[in-house]
Amino acid sequence: MSNTDESKTQGLSYYPWWLDKLADNVTGNGSFIDNGPIPGPEAVRSVVTAARGLYEFQDFTYTGDYGNNGFIEEYTTRVKGETLHVVVTVARNAAGECEQLVVNHRPRNAMLLFSREMHKKFAGTPLVDHFLADES
Repeated sequence: MSNTDESKTQGLSYYPWWLDKLADNVTGNGSFIDNGPIPGPEAVRSVVTAARGLYEFQDFTYTGDYGNNGFIEEYTTRVKGETLHVVVTVARNAAGECEQLVVNHRPRNAMLLFSREMHKKFAGTPLVDHFLADES
């Protein structure tokens, strides 16, 4: 998919190809992640799936390759009524697998809310420490 009208209408029906092609040594990072990157395909897949579950929609402005080994997604979403602008970068290894995933959300206040919501989703799991605790 590239910067077309189709990419703008995919919404939550869009499924990222790279989610099924995660390298064994994949890491996931982003502005909403604390305490270092998320390591390993199971953990990265779990975090991406949980994040998509919080999204009310995804309005894509672009998806496509960049450079020799990169892929990028740009979209707008909403979580708990707060609008987030998102840029996803995927770095592929020689086998075409996602080796590094970086997901950045903005503005900051909405990103902090999103991280706190992810903390709630992962309560009671080892991944909980990668997200901000609720404001209390």
